[in-house]
Amino acid sequence: MSDRIAFITGITGQDGSYLAELLLSKGYEVHGLIRRASSFNTGRIDHVYQDPHHKGQKLHLHYGDLTDAGNLQNLLTRIKPNEVYNLGAQSHVRVSFDMPVYTVDTVAMGPVKLLEAIRVYQDESGDQIRFYQASSSEMFGLVQEVPQRESTPFYPRSPYGCAKVFGHWITVNYRESYDMHASCGILFNHESPRRGETFVTRKITRAVGRIKLGLQDKLFLGNLDAQRDWGFAGDYVEAMWRMLQQDQPDDYVVATGKMIPVRRFCELAFEHVGLDYTDFVEIDPRYFRPAEVEQLLGDPTKAKNQLGWEPKTSVEELAGMMVDHDLEMAAREKTLRDAGHKLPESSGHDQ
Repeated sequence: MSDRIAFITGITGQDGSYLAELLLSKGYEVHGLIRRASSFNTGRIDHVYQDPHHKGQKLHLHYGDLTDAGNLQNLLTRIKPNEVYNLGAQSHVRVSFDMPVYTVDTVAMGPVKLLEAIRVYQDESGDQIRFYQASSSEMFGLVQEVPQRESTPFYPRSPYGCAKVFGHWITVNYRESYDMHASCGILFNHESPRRGETFVTRKITRAVGRIKLGLQDKLFLGNLDAQRDWGFAGDYVEAMWRMLQQDQPDDYVVATGKMIPVRRFCELAFEHVGLDYTDFVEIDPRYFRPAEVEQLLGDPTKAKNQLGWEPKTSVEELAGMMVDHDLEMAAREKTLRDAGHKLPESSGHDQ
């Protein structure tokens, strides 16, 4: 591929790290937006700098924030990207009930500030930027039909879902108003060993590793009957890229088309190490959402037909992959503990 330039917000997150790897493998020069913090927050992409093929030389990080419109404009002028992927957000649904204003500032206002910066850049430079907006299955919320497809009405059930609906529709509005190549990927739940430890799948697999090695006794969860369509994040970033390679922008559901309850994911994860989840999992009402989303099941037919995209990883393979990774983490913890190092205690109650 030619020397294309991509700009990724949320590059230090799960999706951003997988997308950066994908684009670098295709010869892109990749730029990422990171927030300034008092501690390093680049763990998911640090390995890229150590790549033996020196792909890290084509990865550039820039301090900034989706709430800072002026900085976004300046970065676009400096970077001159061909493609912009907006993956940055406060992305934890349960936390969005505790921090609704901040969630809306990043999840809803972030896209419009970025789109407006792109519009101004295109007007001034005459160059076109192709834009990807990370929409979410949480927009469907109280689902109006099963499975959910691109035409399914939205009914969000959290501040996060509501903010994502705005981000989705403002992207459609800019596409139609300014003839922008702006596409939305309505991604259903996608997980990986890089998933944040406060998300339910990773919370489960981390606990499995620690319980197996005697570092933890119990795992406390909320609604085990909530059903989700779970896929592998590494597969899903391929769909993001394919959207921006199309002649015309559009919106696509990205999912596996299969759904299981949280309870079944627990079974898969614990069975992977020969344990019975019922011996270790307890329910804690604190983890129930004020307004629950009971089931999400995506219909990826359009993405398969128009993008040629297919999910490659089953939920069984995904659970095993995550447990294997977290067993290694737990083994390192145990080694440190046995060597006399003080480790933070976990009651299984971590958010």
